Amino acid sequence: MKAAVLEGINHPLSIVDKDIPEPADDEVIIRQDYAGLCYRDILSATGFFPRIQLPIIPGHEIGGTIVKIGDKVKNFRVGDHVASLIYVPCGKCEYCRSGNENLCPYKKSIGEEIQGGFREYVNIPEIALVKAPGNVDSRYLPIASCVTGMIYHALFRLAKIREGQKVLITGAGGGVGSNAVQMAKAFGATVIAETTSDQKKEMLQKIGADYVVDGNGKFNEEVKKIGGADVVLECVGIHTFERALRSLNNGGKMIVIGNVKPDPVNLPLGLIILKGNTIRGSISSTRKDVSDSLNLVAEGKIKPVIGMEVNLERINDAMDMMKNRQTEGRVLIKFR
Repeated sequence: MKAAVLEGINHPLSIVDKDIPEPADDEVIIRQDYAGLCYRDILSATGFFPRIQLPIIPGHEIGGTIVKIGDKVKNFRVGDHVASLIYVPCGKCEYCRSGNENLCPYKKSIGEEIQGGFREYVNIPEIALVKAPGNVDSRYLPIASCVTGMIYHALFRLAKIREGQKVLITGAGGGVGSNAVQMAKAFGATVIAETTSDQKKEMLQKIGADYVVDGNGKFNEEVKKIGGADVVLECVGIHTFERALRSLNNGGKMIVIGNVKPDPVNLPLGLIILKGNTIRGSISSTRKDVSDSLNLVAEGKIKPVIGMEVNLERINDAMDMMKNRQTEGRVLIKFR
């Protein structure tokens, strides 16, 4: 099979031939129709995550059909449609035992510490898997953890958004932001989408944004004219953080899930204190988050936004397009 391999920091990915893996006792082999491409893959390739083990097959957005299982696998069978977490939890610590495995301090990141998903056949331990309803399109399986499950975790479990609340989503035209627009609408929120791209404004309105604000200026002033935000989903980082924070109403919550440029942000403490705002980081998703988000897809309550599908041989082109903000929705790598 063909695989994309990162052989050195700041190197383009190499397309090489690899043997189809055999499962360890606790693993399954997943045949993928698609894998997801995430901005984290770009950050990994530039050395932002120091624990990366080179050479590595990147890619943490994995899902497909099980074609082989290890001798000790108990909960999955050949033919099951599954989505993978973006990490392998230890299964033993207090966080794993309490259903908060996304906070496991011993987890191993897929595509950085463990060989990842930029290949058609992937070996994954069963502890990192979630079974998907049979009617979920194979395109949506690999993005169930890092996209829809992650957004579900941030908006539902942490922000606890309620019907009628105003939710501001920064970077709304990207792969995470566009799917967050749909998720927030599914919860009955009024959605304010921030984007710097004129080309993406029409798309955002089509997928459910109630308002679209221009991120090239003081978009917090536009948000305040709309009535302010009760919740901010911060998907970008330094470019939008302070304006997004200033968009919050008294007692509002900011959930931070994105950091496309890993630089420090300006944090006006007086503003936070005087308005009683809360800022909280949100990392990845749990198996329950992934299962719940897959059920939302199966029930037709959300339809993940796919922007582009490319063959594995074009993965470097797709990464360049993503860096240059030339993509809408999630980018998928297709194998079949």
